[in-house]
Amino acid sequence: MTDWSTPQDVPEVAAAFGDVTGLLPEMDEIPAEFKRYPGTGWNAFQADWFFGGLKNPHFYPKDGIDADKALAHLSTIQRSFTPKHEHKAAAVAWLASLWFSGVRSGGKRYP
Repeated sequence: MTDWSTPQDVPEVAAAFGDVTGLLPEMDEIPAEFKRYPGTGWNAFQADWFFGGLKNPHFYPKDGIDADKALAHLSTIQRSFTPKHEHKAAAVAWLASLWFSGVRSGGKRYP
């Protein structure tokens, strides 16, 4: 089982083509509350980001988290066509909750 407490390095080719190998937790690793919508505030964050984009976002990384690395990891998952949407959505919501204490975008605050 992979340690998801910190984001993984995303190779340039993976970012360009949405290759989520090593970046996507297995569905059974993701806590149940992140697997259903509306789920958590992080699920709302993922859905807003996926369906409408973020408006002038500001991310608040948790201590020890490299925000740029975390965003590269999350955005690679968001862009990928490989996993089912439900798996991708749950993974982005859960990983964001591990790496950020909050996000502001377009007047909204997540979670």
